[in-house]
Amino acid sequence: MTELVSEKCVACRPDAPRVTEAEIRELAPLVPDWQLVERDAIPRLERAFRFANFRQAIEFTNRVAELAEEEGHHPAILTEYRQVTVSWWTHKIRGLHRNDFVMAAKTDRLYAAMSPLG
Repeated sequence: MTELVSEKCVACRPDAPRVTEAEIRELAPLVPDWQLVERDAIPRLERAFRFANFRQAIEFTNRVAELAEEEGHHPAILTEYRQVTVSWWTHKIRGLHRNDFVMAAKTDRLYAAMSPLG
C-alpha cells in the first residue's frame, strides 16, 4: 500500500487506458480490503468502512471528500449510520485506472488514522 499512497493521481482523458487484468493482479493485493465489483456495467473498487457512530462516519466522509478534491479524482460515497461505502472508478473511461487503486490506498490510510472502532 505504501507505494500507492505516495503517488499523485494523473489527470485522465477519455482515451486513457484502463488497467489490464495483469495490472489488476499486481495492484489488488496492495489494497486487499477492496472488492472488485461491477455496477451499471462499470468495474469499480468498493469497500465498506465501519464506525462506532454516525458522527465518525460523517467525519470520514468529509475527509474522503477533501482527499478527492485535492487529487481531482472523485468517488461515489454512501454514508449510513456507522458505515461508509466508497466506490472508486474513473468516470471518463467508464472503468478502472491506476488512479483508482491509488485512491483506495489513500482512503485506507485515512481510515487507519481515525481509529474508528476503538
